[in-house]
Amino acid sequence: MVPQQTESPSLELSALTKLIDSSSASGRPLAATTIQILHNLQHQHLWTSLQIHDISTPSNATGMGNIEGSISTAFDTPPTLISGIPPHRVYTHPDEQLFMLEKGIQEDDLQPERLFVIPTAQGQPWSLRRMAAVFDALPSLESSQREPVISTEATDTVDSEKAKKLDEYYERKGHARVTKEWGTKRVLLAMVNKGMGGEGTVVYYIVQEGEVKPRQN
Repeated sequence: MVPQQTESPSLELSALTKLIDSSSASGRPLAATTIQILHNLQHQHLWTSLQIHDISTPSNATGMGNIEGSISTAFDTPPTLISGIPPHRVYTHPDEQLFMLEKGIQEDDLQPERLFVIPTAQGQPWSLRRMAAVFDALPSLESSQREPVISTEATDTVDSEKAKKLDEYYERKGHARVTKEWGTKRVLLAMVNKGMGGEGTVVYYIVQEGEVKPRQN
């Protein structure tokens, strides 16, 4: 008696694979990496207001947009950036942290801040020139994407004393942004494991421009 052969059920594509296919990035490795990391930020780390940006240079004048926007794919072109708002702070400079402690300010008291992420894959070639292009592009991107400032005086949930401290904090932060007393520009470097046998794990590293003041335990 010949056993009957049954067809194995077809595997359904994952939500991430469907997203990459729908964004026309399946045949473009760097574009697919960007979409994969954006998906990881949104669904695993709960980031909001996510956007994809192409860095504008004299030879690469591109704009900013969402997932459907154009994405640089050549290794010798400026990298693509992702920006979004994390649910909590990723990094606080030691001097800024000390100022917050002195004023009795908690992280939950502060407005959310947009953070920029460099999407990369393990083994992807990089250089100081490419990293410098990222930091050079940050000021214009940050100014165009800065969240609107909400007056603490109009917030019913904040008492007058806390509102005064928050006003002092934001004034001090604006000054520190110019003097770089609370650190220089910083981004997250997101690296996805896509090599042989890679399972797609994404690891995030804090990358800062210039020297960084060490923390004191």
